[in-house]
Amino acid sequence: MSRQAPLVLVMAAGLGTRMKSETPKVLHHIAGRPMLHWVINAARAAGAGRIVAILGHKHELVKASLDASYTGDAAVDVALQTDARGTGHAIQCALPAIANESDDRIVVILTGDAPLIASERIAELTAAAIAAPSGMALLSTVPPRPMPYGRLVRDAAGKLERIIEHADATPEQRTIADTNAGFYAIRLGHLRKDLASLKADNVKGELYLTDLVAHAAARGGATAIDAPFTEVAGINDRVDLATVEVEARRRINEAWMRAGVTMIDPASTYIDADVGPLGKDVWLGHNVALRGKTTVGDGTRIDAGAVITDVQIGDHVNIKPHSVLASTTVGVRAQIGPFTHTRPGSRIDEDVHLGNFVETKNTHLMAGAKANHHAYLGDASIGQKANIGAGTITCNYDGVSKQKTTVEAGAFIGSDSQLVAPVTVGRGAYVAAGTTVTRDVPTGALALTRPKQVTIEGWADKRREAEEKRKK
Repeated sequence: MSRQAPLVLVMAAGLGTRMKSETPKVLHHIAGRPMLHWVINAARAAGAGRIVAILGHKHELVKASLDASYTGDAAVDVALQTDARGTGHAIQCALPAIANESDDRIVVILTGDAPLIASERIAELTAAAIAAPSGMALLSTVPPRPMPYGRLVRDAAGKLERIIEHADATPEQRTIADTNAGFYAIRLGHLRKDLASLKADNVKGELYLTDLVAHAAARGGATAIDAPFTEVAGINDRVDLATVEVEARRRINEAWMRAGVTMIDPASTYIDADVGPLGKDVWLGHNVALRGKTTVGDGTRIDAGAVITDVQIGDHVNIKPHSVLASTTVGVRAQIGPFTHTRPGSRIDEDVHLGNFVETKNTHLMAGAKANHHAYLGDASIGQKANIGAGTITCNYDGVSKQKTTVEAGAFIGSDSQLVAPVTVGRGAYVAAGTTVTRDVPTGALALTRPKQVTIEGWADKRREAEEKRKK
C-alpha cells in the first residue's frame, strides 16, 4: 500500500467552445470562485500532494489565476497540452512533470470542469485504487437523463470489462445506465505502461483515457464507485453553469444554516464559496448577496437587498435594506443604511450610524460618529461622536489629485455644507448649515459663510397682482 499523498492531475485544457466566451471555461465562476479552483481545493482537502493542472486553451490566463491563488507549498504545477487529441493524450502530456515520481505512487485524475466533486469522494477513490488488485478505481454515475457519456460495459458476472465512449457505442450499449464520471485513480507504474499502448482507433481519432479500464480488467479489474450525478456533473455550456451554480449555492446555504445562520429566503440568498466565517445568530433577509471574502460577526442583521463584497463586519451590526458595501470594515453595533454605499477603504468603527443615501470612500468614521442623511464622505477622517448633517460633502478631488478632510471629535457639521479639502474642522467646532469651508476651523469655533438674508415685505403679493393684471 502506498503511504505517500496521492499525486493529482487535473484536466483543464478544453476549448470550451459551447460556452461561447472569451474566458477559458475553467475560469468561469461558481459561487464567486473559478470552477477549476473548486476542484483543486477539493483535492487539497482530500490530502493531495502535488497537483498538476493540464492546460491548453488560453493557458496563460489559467496559469495566472492559479499562481495568484495558490502559492508556496500550495502552488499548482502546470503541464501543457498544445494539441487536443483526447483525454489520454492530455495525461501523456503531464507525464514529464511527474517523471521523478515512483511507480508505486497513486495518481488521481480529475476533470477541471466538474467543480462539485467532494473531497470525501476523492479520498474514497484513492483508497479504492490502493486496495484494487489492478491498482485502478474510477467514479461512475447515473445521469437523470440520457447524456453522451461513456458507458460501463460489464460481463455476465457484473465485472467491469471496459468503457465504451458514446460516439462508439451501439444503440444497445447506449441503454446502459451506468456511465463514466471522468474521475480516476491509478498506480503511476500502471499509468505509464498503459498510456504508452493507447491507440486512436475510434470514431473521433483520439486517445481515450477510458481505454485504461480494459487494461485494468486484464490485471483483475478496476473498481467502480458510484457517485451522485450532482457531484460529478461537468459543465459544457451556460445552462450547465447555471445548473451547477444553483446546486453549489444550495449546499453553501444549507451548511451555514446548520451552523446557526438564519435565512428568511434561502433561494434568494447568495453567499460566495469563500465567504466566512459567519457568526452565530446572523440574520439574512431576502435577496442578500455576500461576496468575496466577507466575514460577519455574531448577532448581525443584514436586511433585504444588501450587496456586500470583501467586508469584515463585527458583532451586532445592523445593515439595513439595499445597502452596498465593498472592501470595508464595520465595527460592533454599527448601523448602516438603508441605501448606504461604502466604497473601498472605508473604515466604520463601533456605534457609527450611516443612514439614507450616505456614501463613503477611503474614509474612517470613528466610534459614535453619525452621518444619517444624504452625504458624501471621501478621503476623510471623521472623529468620535462627530455629527455630519444632511447634504454634507467633502470636496476631495481638485481635478488632479485627492485631498484629505479631517473632522475632529465632537465636531458638528451643519446640513448642506461643503468641506473643501485639504481642510480640518477642529475638536468640538461647529460648521453652520449651508457653509462652504475652505480654511481650517479651530477647536471650538463656529464657521459660517452664509450670506445675509434679505426680506422684502409684500413682494410676493405684489407679484401675484401684477400677474393677474397681465392676464386680463
